[in-house]
Amino acid sequence: MNASATTDTIRVLIGDDHRIVREGLKQILADAPDVQVVAEAQTGPEVLDQVAALQGRAGLDLVLLDIALPGIDGLDVLQALKREHPRLPVLMLSTYPEKQYAVRCIKLGASGYLNKSADPDDMLAAVRKVAAGGVFLTPTTAEALATAVGQSGAQAGPEALSHREHQVYRLLTQGQTVSEIGAQLGLAPNTVSTYRARILEKTGAKNDVELALYAERHARAPKTP
Repeated sequence: MNASATTDTIRVLIGDDHRIVREGLKQILADAPDVQVVAEAQTGPEVLDQVAALQGRAGLDLVLLDIALPGIDGLDVLQALKREHPRLPVLMLSTYPEKQYAVRCIKLGASGYLNKSADPDDMLAAVRKVAAGGVFLTPTTAEALATAVGQSGAQAGPEALSHREHQVYRLLTQGQTVSEIGAQLGLAPNTVSTYRARILEKTGAKNDVELALYAERHARAPKTP
């Protein structure tokens, strides 16, 4: 594809820490003559370095970015990319439920959110739309956005959490300890404990077990108008 690439080719960077996922994405994108994967990265810092090396928009048209990245969390990477390369579209990919994460990603500047289990045709449609400057919204994401816009006052569910609280919340519900979370996010354990206390207060959970059950309920709860 390199030899036949044209100015109309959509140049993509894939940021995901799982090689099997990257290979799967590359296979899907390889079937599209107008899409070329020009770089890949498996950590947050690698994504930022690769984008800088490609000089942002000048040598890159789209970043496919996982939320759960080692080194620097995917949401922090998203924020850094939007600060340093505001015109570079970012399409978030994740295994996490759209209801919990899509709105947060869009608010942080992502041009779309897609679950990794999405149909290949939907994946290609999302890549093309986002690279062209559009925003890709699945019906679930669109409904979640409409609900978020319609809310006033205190928010319900995980959306009530701040960006950093939500990062800690996600890692707590994955079973990580305060020390592990601190190491991953670059925070002191005492700081993580403070965030944990705020999260428990906002969610009404008394401990990490109840917090995990809370996360499960909100992941499966039916959408409300």
